[in-house]
Amino acid sequence: MSAMLFAEKVYMAVVVLAVRLLGRRPERQYRSEPVGDDDPELGSAAYPMVLVQIPMYNEREVYQLSIGAACGLSWPSDRIVVQVLDDSTDPVIKELVQVECRRWVRKGVNIKYEIRDNRRGYKAGALKEGMKHGYVKDCDLVAVFDADFQPEPDFLQRAVPFLIHNPDIALVQARWKFVNADECLMTRMQEMSLDYHFKVEQEVGSSTYAFFGFNGTAGVWRISALNEAGGWKDRTTVEDMDLAVRASLKGWKFVYLGDLKVKNELPSTFKAFRYQQHRWSCGPANLFRKMVMEIARNKKVTLWKKIHVIYNFFLVRKVVAHIVTFVFYCLVIPTTVLVPEVEVPKWGCVYIPTIITLLNAVGTPRSVHLVIFWVLFENVMSLHRAKATFIGLLEAGTANEWVVTEKLGDTLKTKMPSKALKKLRVRIGERYTMIISLIHLGVAAYLFLCGCYDISFGNNHYFIFLFMQSITFFIVGVGYVGTFVAQ
Repeated sequence: MSAMLFAEKVYMAVVVLAVRLLGRRPERQYRSEPVGDDDPELGSAAYPMVLVQIPMYNEREVYQLSIGAACGLSWPSDRIVVQVLDDSTDPVIKELVQVECRRWVRKGVNIKYEIRDNRRGYKAGALKEGMKHGYVKDCDLVAVFDADFQPEPDFLQRAVPFLIHNPDIALVQARWKFVNADECLMTRMQEMSLDYHFKVEQEVGSSTYAFFGFNGTAGVWRISALNEAGGWKDRTTVEDMDLAVRASLKGWKFVYLGDLKVKNELPSTFKAFRYQQHRWSCGPANLFRKMVMEIARNKKVTLWKKIHVIYNFFLVRKVVAHIVTFVFYCLVIPTTVLVPEVEVPKWGCVYIPTIITLLNAVGTPRSVHLVIFWVLFENVMSLHRAKATFIGLLEAGTANEWVVTEKLGDTLKTKMPSKALKKLRVRIGERYTMIISLIHLGVAAYLFLCGCYDISFGNNHYFIFLFMQSITFFIVGVGYVGTFVAQ
């Protein structure tokens, strides 16, 4: 599995390098002339009708930011509909969101406030219901933004031309820009991982097979392609990836625009981050289980694209990567200290991990000096990702568990004095959190004992890594990671 992961990382690095050297930018691969340039006399009629969907759930801290950004998009007012899909269960927050929508209506914005009497299907269910309204039938494209996303006014002006001039393109995906990356060390670690995802994984998919996983937000879909693929489905917790795979199997192409950035917020509490990672790891594994045979039997795409989706996209990146990180680096290598008859070759425990780490670090040059912390933290998170991956593959009880990622918005800047910021602490009343903490502390103790044994009886010098990793598990176990906002 390490060799598989290594080969995938090198392959993507070579592709990205080739793209840079050959200048294969989306603007050179596809037509992208500004909308309206072909026939200025048509006026606003030259612009396609765009639906902007903002699904939200109890988003007290960020609802104004997302609604304001969507209503501020530069597009003819008679050719855009902003749709706020509010699944909030808190009546106070629902009233606040509704009042905000009315405020923009008075300013002349075509904004619709939509609610449901249940949360069936969660985000996918809300998006699906939103597409059923009568006024949506007049729309050609749909842009989706999560509640903490703030697109720049020219977002549609830059994304839509690719869909207008290239009828075989179904999706234009923008890159995420993190407004709180410097909030704490944990958000810096997230920035490193997500920058690699966008700058390398999405770039490679877009440049080679015109396929990548839709990120669920900051993207524009062609509604006809969305409908042809079967619309939104709630069978997994990654409805965005589900839709992307189904649309790709219909022959549609995707384009990733790396220079089109949308501001958003990273989860800054460990609890929120842990739940997010569970969903992002469990969902793809569960979708892989459900769709692998459908992909293999598909007749509309080439054999190479099917291999890319099954092997590269799903197996290596969504399954192997999570499992090998925890099992190999946190279980196998420490255990070899206790069983000296088992020897891990140097290329497996030193050379491959080092190269993989360096390839990941290039995504965020400003954080290269933090790469050791990133490796240690990623190994801790691999415990949760590996667990979630197995839950998804086996479709266990929590495979479809959906917990909305908590956003703090401007809470840290305006609502709380600086002295109120503390490190996240384990709350005794939260049983599940306590169990997770005990697991972290258990792994920390095991790694510490293996390190002590290696000092006494070993000769591989693994104890350096084992002690550092043990300390990291201990820090996470006692809750000294992320930020905590006093209530």
